[in-house]
Amino acid sequence: MKFLFIVQGEGRGHLTQAITLEEILRRNGHEVVEVLVGKSSSRRLPGFFNRNIHAPVKRFVSPNFLPTPANKRVSLMRSVAYNLVKLPVYINSINYIRQRIEASGADRVINFYELLTGLTYFLFRPSVPQICIGHQYLFLHKSFEFPKADKVSLALLKFFTVLTSLGAKERLALSFRYMKDDPQNNIRVIPPLLRKEVTLHEPYSGDYIHGYMVNAGFSENVMKWHRQHPRIPLRWDKWEEEPVKRVDNTLSFYQLDDVEFLRQMAGCKAYASTAGFESVCEAMYLGKPILMVPAHIEQDCNAYDAEKSGAGIISSDFNLQQLLEFAKDYHPNRDFVYWVRGAEYTLLNLLESDSSNYQQVLFNEMYLVEEFI
Repeated sequence: MKFLFIVQGEGRGHLTQAITLEEILRRNGHEVVEVLVGKSSSRRLPGFFNRNIHAPVKRFVSPNFLPTPANKRVSLMRSVAYNLVKLPVYINSINYIRQRIEASGADRVINFYELLTGLTYFLFRPSVPQICIGHQYLFLHKSFEFPKADKVSLALLKFFTVLTSLGAKERLALSFRYMKDDPQNNIRVIPPLLRKEVTLHEPYSGDYIHGYMVNAGFSENVMKWHRQHPRIPLRWDKWEEEPVKRVDNTLSFYQLDDVEFLRQMAGCKAYASTAGFESVCEAMYLGKPILMVPAHIEQDCNAYDAEKSGAGIISSDFNLQQLLEFAKDYHPNRDFVYWVRGAEYTLLNLLESDSSNYQQVLFNEMYLVEEFI
């Protein structure tokens, strides 16, 4: 079978999931004919993606969320205003996606949470079945438990998630743990998509804390804690395209490199992050205690769900002393490892299934949109 990937390019999670799925499909005789990745002025496609993906990669302009002036959490108002101004550009991108779907000869479109893919299917109804993959689709599951948060923000998050998956044959919701499927909302719950490189690392407990952040505004937060605890080594990865910044003998900031990221993850004492789903899963697999500092409402939900699964603790800032205290009594979740190892078999069964009745889904999705409007 031939597959076309369409990937939201913000953060590293969807990119690494695309790499993993391509590897699984190629190993089982399938082909990924093309990968379309959303881009914006604030997104840089990291080198590890181009090095590891085999299919041709093409870019298109897509919406993104803007941070607050402090560059920590997402600013909803700034993001809405910015993306409304860019609407004509996004219409061109929707037309481009439709053209690539038709020209690719693909048997399936795999959508990694890209908003414009859902809108393309809503407006033009391509004949190629669309399958959506992402942890975010668990937010539409009838049994998912949300943290105490602003109800408007939660409603907007769910609405956005519905829009990304309009016209989808199925929503494959990546989960920290087993949950029953939710046929009413067209959701199959599946294990996380972790790359084989994660499973090949032999974890050990070093003397340093490993961290990762997308928004650079958290750097000062880390620096402040480091000045108070200069003897504890910190090794921090940042999304921004900057050279290595060695602050002193025990603190350095690095540009994100996925090979080095996993090596440092495997050897750290503990891990601190802004609660992105993918890196939390990698830390759980390698048995590392986690401090999660959410940067937006989606990560609030990720962190709450991960905490329920025994992954770690939640904080409003990078107070790493809390992490060190938690690590003293931390016990890895071995059930999570077994859950992850079933991902390939589960995915192949779903992606290779018959899709003759998929057009009915396009009609049903209209009701989901009307619920929010």
